[in-house]
Amino acid sequence: MEKLLFIETGTGLDVHGQDVNVAACRAVKDAIHYNSMPGIRSMLPDGDINNMKINIKLAIPQDLDQLEHDKIKSMVPYGHVSVEVITGGMATTSGIFLKDQQDKNDLMYMVNAAVEVGY
Repeated sequence: MEKLLFIETGTGLDVHGQDVNVAACRAVKDAIHYNSMPGIRSMLPDGDINNMKINIKLAIPQDLDQLEHDKIKSMVPYGHVSVEVITGGMATTSGIFLKDQQDKNDLMYMVNAAVEVGY
């Protein structure tokens, strides 16, 4: 990314089911769905929103290899999207095991997202 314009952050949880994709999608949604960027076109090359570069950094506590990158990328409708994954976030007890919620154990996954936008 040549020019970083702003960074949005969010956190997502999967309380039952231990699915990093659920937690990651919630983290990205938390980062981006409270924002409006009405002046973004004036900052981008040729005034084209498809010239945006978006780097989604995800801090995931475990099962990093199970992340579906295309699923995460599809959450951003414009620009060139990349996904970067690091170990982080948190896996902690939910305090209860619920077989009917597809729990594999009593952990809940917390994922942190930083969505970098620029060109």
